[in-house]
Amino acid sequence: MTENAAPGAHFVAVETGEWAGWSTWMPGDPYEDHVGPFYARRDERGVLCGFLPQAHHRNGSGAIHGGALMSFADFALFAIAGGAEQGVHGVTVTFNAEFLAAAHPGTLLTARGEVLRQGRSLIFVRGTMEQEDRAVFAFSATLKRVG
Repeated sequence: MTENAAPGAHFVAVETGEWAGWSTWMPGDPYEDHVGPFYARRDERGVLCGFLPQAHHRNGSGAIHGGALMSFADFALFAIAGGAEQGVHGVTVTFNAEFLAAAHPGTLLTARGEVLRQGRSLIFVRGTMEQEDRAVFAFSATLKRVG
């Protein structure tokens, strides 16, 4: 299980730099800060998450490491579940991943998704990740609210 969004954590707007107009978790998640950083925002289609992978995110063949993609997807799941305005304090109970194509450093990765169903404690979410309008990764999960 992966914990996300410590109590009191929430999205804070980025006001300067290349990510101005996006939001990020505050206080940050130490692992996601190290692997990412990851961002989210709302647009006319719903929640959009962003990650700009760098050379240090590559695997031995030069593509973005699957673990980096899975970490970004886990962030996206909680952003989608919380509507990119509020944090969901919870854990990842199940996580399903399909690697569709290689992703490359230096080009924006985006993720979108939807909440399939929400109960009192469980949230079912799915999404896809794209790079340059090409699907590279599909994911789904069950999240459990805690606290």
